[in-house]
Amino acid sequence: MKRLLGSHIALLAWRLALLYAVLGICRAIFWAYNYAAIGPLAGAELPALAAGALTFDTVSVLYANALLVALSLVPLHLRERRGWQRMLYLYYVVVNGLLVVAVNLADAVYFRYTQKRFTAEEIFFAENDNSLQLVGKFLGENIPLLLAGAALIALLAYAGGRRARPEPICRRPLCYYGGGTVVLCAAALLAVAGMRGGVTRMTRPVALSNATLYAADNARANLILSNPFCILRTVGSGGKIRFERYFAPEELERIYTPVHRPDTLDAAPLAGRNVVIFVMESMSAEHSALLHPELYAEQPVKGYTPFLDSLMQAGYCFARMYANGTRSIQALPAVLGSIPSFKTPFVLMPQALAPTRQLPRILRDKGYATAFFCGSAAGSMGFGAYARSAGIERLYSREDYEAKHGRGDFDGYWGIWDEPFLQYAGEEMGTLPEPFFAALFTLSSHHPFVVPDACRDALPEGLTRNHKCVAYTDNAFRRFFARYAGEAWFRRTVFVFVADHVSSEKFADATRVFPDDHHIIGLLYTPDGALRGRSDDAVSQIDLMPTLLGLVGCDEPYFAFGRDLFGEEAPEGGFALAYDSGFEAVGGDRLLFFDERRTTGSYRRDDLRRAHDLAGDSLSRTLEKRVKAFVQHYYDRLDRADFTVE
Repeated sequence: MKRLLGSHIALLAWRLALLYAVLGICRAIFWAYNYAAIGPLAGAELPALAAGALTFDTVSVLYANALLVALSLVPLHLRERRGWQRMLYLYYVVVNGLLVVAVNLADAVYFRYTQKRFTAEEIFFAENDNSLQLVGKFLGENIPLLLAGAALIALLAYAGGRRARPEPICRRPLCYYGGGTVVLCAAALLAVAGMRGGVTRMTRPVALSNATLYAADNARANLILSNPFCILRTVGSGGKIRFERYFAPEELERIYTPVHRPDTLDAAPLAGRNVVIFVMESMSAEHSALLHPELYAEQPVKGYTPFLDSLMQAGYCFARMYANGTRSIQALPAVLGSIPSFKTPFVLMPQALAPTRQLPRILRDKGYATAFFCGSAAGSMGFGAYARSAGIERLYSREDYEAKHGRGDFDGYWGIWDEPFLQYAGEEMGTLPEPFFAALFTLSSHHPFVVPDACRDALPEGLTRNHKCVAYTDNAFRRFFARYAGEAWFRRTVFVFVADHVSSEKFADATRVFPDDHHIIGLLYTPDGALRGRSDDAVSQIDLMPTLLGLVGCDEPYFAFGRDLFGEEAPEGGFALAYDSGFEAVGGDRLLFFDERRTTGSYRRDDLRRAHDLAGDSLSRTLEKRVKAFVQHYYDRLDRADFTVE
């Protein structure tokens, strides 16, 4: 036991544990310095805040000390030499004194002025010539903080440098080298898991927005965060945003503005109704015979979404709905917040913790209960974190389903099969106080493209690997409607169906190039037929939030990059915008490709070979002008890190 306590493993564990204590003290100081912004902490929220703090502190400790862990555990006798131990000690004190103590305490002051944590922007992209003067001024104004930092660094130096002569636990060569290699590999795997936040296939690397899973608001989310996580996680996405200003402010606002000021509530046919949004995994327009009849004219199976096709005919169909991105995590900000993602998914950017008033938050303030359903594990894929930051109160996950219905409906890969999870979601929606807002993300039409054994033979094979899964999810919606159509809450609900992005599996040539490589299913449905019709304008996911706010009667100004498709006219018609090494826009029958400096091509929508460049004609110039105004507003808001009206 004595040899174990004096080993290099014990010394490393002691040093890492000490860092958690130091981070806890830094967080307490941060809270005290920013009490006015964060407010008092209720006892009921402390367990969640502590769990979040542990998650982010683990990432910070591992980011700063991954090299220390490797050098401490390397299975060589070199590590027992005095010089090697002195090097590890200096690394521990210097690196952690700077990245853990200094930066986290600097955050306490910095947050007062910017309402954000210290990120890569401040280190790698600072442009102020007087930065050193400012640092000196802040130090002079915060002597107690300076003394606290010195005390914490002294604590690391004293307690982390305790006199211990690391001895090998086992001296035999096979045990020493073999066992040491096993320990090193195990530590590496645990470090990767700690930095990612988990080891399952559904786990995405922890992002800043994950803090909202543990906090009631963004101020508390910032309390949970710690450095060096905030710095290293934002390298490449948190730098100074450079962008072209194509128009003067007055002209820019005349062309396009993301600030909406509703004038009247006369056009609010759905006021007081529940709102349910189904975000459907990989539901390309290509799957639908209604949207693409030409693809199925010679096929024995007329599409793979017959039920959704029937809803499009009975409700309001957006025949040309386009996704703003190609990843699921890009869809939620677009749908719930009318915030598109272009070069970097919005939820992975530090701006994701900037002030916003998204659809769930606005409806919640109008008295709506808010819920988000996803059959994956709680916290996976970043969905729940983003939903919480958007203003959603209740989160329902795989664990909640299994607590009521057992573990027999797990698909083995992502989560609960769509059909039983939709049935469960309907059960829970029936218990929510009305009016309510609910969003649900489906999973089953995703790689590896499997369906339950019980229904495999009853589903069409299809033309791609995903068509059987698409048909399964479509039938899951049919059964959801069959079960709940008679419920009172169901009859008082407007249902929104929108895909997150197109499927990776394609069979038509046109769906492999823009814009059809972003063409998705999108529709509104009301059981009483209050909404019926079809739009052939180019629209996108970001148009759903303002459209729904118009339908339910939002009378407050709000921020949204999209437009109210029923209440706001677009003189030149709608357009949709995406990004793939450059901006791609579709409006009317025209496509536009724009690299932020100039238009690189403009073509008719049916010109799949891009043979006739029409750049310079009046339609192209009009679309280019609107795209430039949109892009300028987008970058300006990212630079300001503010997505509110004011």
